[in-house]
Amino acid sequence: MSATFQPAARQRSDFLRVAWAVCREEWRALRRSAVAVTAGALLLVLTLAATLVSWDAMRAVEAERAHLQHEADEQWNAQPDRHPHRVVHYGHYIFRPLSPLAFFDFGVDPYTGHTLFLEGHRQNSANFSDAGQSSVLLRFGQLTPAFVVQTLTPLVIVFLAFGSVARERERGQVRLLIAQGLPGSALLAGKLASHAAVALLLAAPALAALACIGIADNSVRPHAAWMAAGYAVYVVVWALAAVLVSAATPRARDALLALVGCWIVTVILLPRVMPDVATAQVPRPTRIETEVAIHKELAAYGDSHNPDDPHYREFRRKVLAKYGVGRIEDLPVNYGGLVIEEGERLTSALFVRHMHEEFERQQEQAAIVAAAQFLSPVLALRSLSNALAGTDRASHERFLLEGEAYRYRMVQALNSLHVNEVRYQDDRDQRISKSFFQRLPRFVHEPIGLATVVERHVRPALAVFALWLAVLVGGAWWLARRLERGVPGR
Repeated sequence: MSATFQPAARQRSDFLRVAWAVCREEWRALRRSAVAVTAGALLLVLTLAATLVSWDAMRAVEAERAHLQHEADEQWNAQPDRHPHRVVHYGHYIFRPLSPLAFFDFGVDPYTGHTLFLEGHRQNSANFSDAGQSSVLLRFGQLTPAFVVQTLTPLVIVFLAFGSVARERERGQVRLLIAQGLPGSALLAGKLASHAAVALLLAAPALAALACIGIADNSVRPHAAWMAAGYAVYVVVWALAAVLVSAATPRARDALLALVGCWIVTVILLPRVMPDVATAQVPRPTRIETEVAIHKELAAYGDSHNPDDPHYREFRRKVLAKYGVGRIEDLPVNYGGLVIEEGERLTSALFVRHMHEEFERQQEQAAIVAAAQFLSPVLALRSLSNALAGTDRASHERFLLEGEAYRYRMVQALNSLHVNEVRYQDDRDQRISKSFFQRLPRFVHEPIGLATVVERHVRPALAVFALWLAVLVGGAWWLARRLERGVPGR
């Protein structure tokens, strides 16, 4: 090594050595504090308990949904020989499956429907539920590992770190250490490193739970890794912010008040106020208003039971021309089934359009809430966490759209049986074999791909954290110089 670089290398080594000494001393002080040890132990126990309880609750819910889905399938297969249109109205139930990571963050799942009853000419159940009409879709509060780390862990970090620098300043220790040659940057670096490590220790049970799920289930391993990274950065941001506020305030009491106020605003107030702001800015129709609008538009499409209805009169003309016959009775297929197919096509298109309009309004509300992420990192973390756990609004919407697509395919398959397997004459008195119904494909839910989740949720959240880290690093550099300037001769 050249002589030019030796002083710089030696200076870096001395800096790290001093910072490490400060870090160890801070850990020693925390270990000696009965309040700090008790608070940390209680939070660790709470996180572990929340993890176990959430895991057990998720397994119970998953088993219940699987059981109900099995029963619905058995009832479907047990149907006797019957008319296809009766099967259309007999309907079928499908249940939204849970992601393996849903135990960590329930997201919106408790507030939205997870069951769809599929039948012809209608959309049912979860599509426009009462819960879906409120801003509760955008805010949560169950006792889950996610809730503990997002909400309670920052508060414990605040109580552990608020006096890390301010208390020593009150005692005159900071002034003495810097006067003896301790760099302000090494002092802050040691304090920051010690409390960042403590923050990660507090989140360790939750991070360990994510690691266990990732190891046990390859399909969600990258999801668990991204989630663990998001939560780790989040608690580190809080640790750094707490130490810097302590370094910026003259008294420990002032630091505590400032940090608790910040916690109240960013973790409690903004996540609950912003959804109401979004609701006021982007109003949404109620469930009754939506259903009334759908019924009005359905009436405007025409009446398939009225032979003189303009739409269906033109439809009859096209069908007769297609098959080259002059009478309905001469068609090689069942005209009644064709009319039902046409009606289902029109109504399904209307249902899907209203669904997309509703989803667009919800997205506008979510965008307003997301604008506050730079002021409240917990909003960014929730977006990342819900999306990776498969319990966010977008995952719920995907289930609804997949359910509607499956409903349409199922109903039109039954209508096709009506067209081709049932004669037009004495239509309602006929039956077809139940084997036709049993061969229809079952519903399979495909979750949102990881690439989409990373693009829409993970990267924006990490960008918010990166901005906070950049601000905190800049603040640490400024505070270190300020500490040194406050001592004569430095």
